[in-house]
Amino acid sequence: MAHYQSPKTAETDAEMTDRHMRRRKTSLEKSTHYQIGELATMVGLTTRTIRYYEEIGLLNSVKRVEGGKRIYTDKDCQRLRFVKRLKHLGLTLAEMQELEDIYQIHRTNRKVLPRLLELLQHHTNRIDERIQNLSKLKNQIIDYQERIKSKLNEGVE
Repeated sequence: MAHYQSPKTAETDAEMTDRHMRRRKTSLEKSTHYQIGELATMVGLTTRTIRYYEEIGLLNSVKRVEGGKRIYTDKDCQRLRFVKRLKHLGLTLAEMQELEDIYQIHRTNRKVLPRLLELLQHHTNRIDERIQNLSKLKNQIIDYQERIKSKLNEGVE
């Protein structure tokens, strides 16, 4: 059941995340380790997605403590936000893995960033093509609507 909060007390997700991070840092002193559920809340992903990204190599700095529990750092949080941003921009997981592979080989963004620019340009070009195709489709729909209206006005059955 939904819980009502007045506008004065309602927090945005970002405010809750910031409050959570401050409390977590305070409670752990200088340590900034997070459990997977905390990290999921902070970055807006599911725990399953985080585990999958770890499995395919997009998140490979994960450490484990006794009992095999995963612990995550601020660096992992930053990395997941970057992956989420790239996904929003249209990059596929395969393209993100390609960027990660380049980084792992050269250990510098100087080799990654030019490739990222190429990928983003490719996606921009594809978006332009889709816009053109959608514009053509819109014009076809408008023409068809006009023909239907014309037939209706003529009284054709």
